[in-house]
Amino acid sequence: MGRPRLYCGQACRQRAYEQRTATAKASLSGDVVLVTRAELDGLQDRLYQLRCALEDVQTLLTERPTKAELESSLAEVLRSTGRLDRLWVSERAG
Repeated sequence: MGRPRLYCGQACRQRAYEQRTATAKASLSGDVVLVTRAELDGLQDRLYQLRCALEDVQTLLTERPTKAELESSLAEVLRSTGRLDRLWVSERAG
């Protein structure tokens, strides 16, 4: 119904299909996401690290930083994000 879904690739299309199928079988709404405690804790830790790195940059900007200090702080922001862009929570087998 409506407009066709757009996906970045075949793998994303497959994961979305698996998610819809799994939630339908379990009689869950389509917006429910199940993750393990370890996955959730890991994500929360990474988000906390990112928040702290951004606060450090914000503080540094009020102190007339040198180029080296800015580069160091921004490198820390990049390091703290890890590969959040590759985070994908998918269905676990049985």
